[in-house]
Amino acid sequence: MSRRFFSLFIMLSALFCASNTTFAQHEETAPSEAHGGHAATSEKKEFNAAETIFGHVRDSHYWHLFDVNGHPVSLSLPVIIYDNQKGLSVFSASKFHHGHEAYEGYQIDPHNKMKEKIVLVNPAEGQKIYDLSITKNVLSMIISVVLLLWIGFSVAGKYKKAGSNKAPSGFQNALEVAIIFIRDEVAKPNLGYKYAKYLPLLLTIFFFIWINNMLGLLPGGANFTGNIAVTACLAVVSFIVMVFSGNKHFWGHLFNPPGVPLGIKFLLVPIEIISLFIKPIALMIRLFANMLAGHIVILSVVSMIFIFGSLSAVAGWGFVPVSLAFSIFMFLLELLVAAIQAFIFTTLTAVFIGQAVEEAHHHDAEHESYHKHNPETGQAYNVSEEEIIAL
Repeated sequence: MSRRFFSLFIMLSALFCASNTTFAQHEETAPSEAHGGHAATSEKKEFNAAETIFGHVRDSHYWHLFDVNGHPVSLSLPVIIYDNQKGLSVFSASKFHHGHEAYEGYQIDPHNKMKEKIVLVNPAEGQKIYDLSITKNVLSMIISVVLLLWIGFSVAGKYKKAGSNKAPSGFQNALEVAIIFIRDEVAKPNLGYKYAKYLPLLLTIFFFIWINNMLGLLPGGANFTGNIAVTACLAVVSFIVMVFSGNKHFWGHLFNPPGVPLGIKFLLVPIEIISLFIKPIALMIRLFANMLAGHIVILSVVSMIFIFGSLSAVAGWGFVPVSLAFSIFMFLLELLVAAIQAFIFTTLTAVFIGQAVEEAHHHDAEHESYHKHNPETGQAYNVSEEEIIAL
């Protein structure tokens, strides 16, 4: 079984590299079209590695699948535009013919190569449009949400049917390991006895990021978590929960640090306020940069085949095994990074929320006891200093 699994994994890795290779070939030999809608004679142009790489990792109104005889096979996604003068327009992205034609006064901005932005061809005075289209990243998000709900409800259904006293089996067993790990290694150490209140949020964040990271590694997958708008939304969710969970102890330390001279407070308080907003920014950039970098490295290694091939056909074919080996290695590394980044984002969210809900530590010198809480029930109890020393 291990050998079969490894063989299947190598085959999928090779398929991943092949999908990127066919995409690069499409970019290299894409036919140009005239404004009249008639295809012109296709002419081979020089391979542009930057255009190929960033064309793959960016969001798009098309989901490229594979090529057949040099012709791309892609899924044209719905374009939904609200115009303050024309109203709502809904049509397929195929009307744009991959950005070569306009439709109903709209077109894909030809001057913006980094982003497929829909603009007006001849805008009237005061005319504005709002793009509500289902792009590649949006569709990928919908797929991941459906997968997350299916996994969650199916496992929850088995628990309701079999009961919590029965040992889990199958996929339920694999999922329980991840749930217990997040509970015992992330939620409890950082949130204490309040962990149960925030555990659903932490589990949702972890599995949502992990699933999307894994979907992005599939052949033709979308670079969803490598989009800074996506990671910004996730960071905003963590920031809102942290702010609204903050107690008076947290805000008191933020705006009036105890035991600090008045002159130092004028310097320390602005720094603390700035650090409050730096936390979600760090979450946003860390996940975005790591996932985007992984895709770029893999595509860069694949693109080297065509870079060497433009110099010599022998060099191009000779570099194929080297490129394939490096791509498989990076793919294996990205599988690890996909889980690690989901874990880091979840852990830091728990740390930030834990700092907001942390209560003041009271020390009674007369009785020499420490006020503690039961981590399971939250019930307060006192532990003497002698008991702590004995333990």
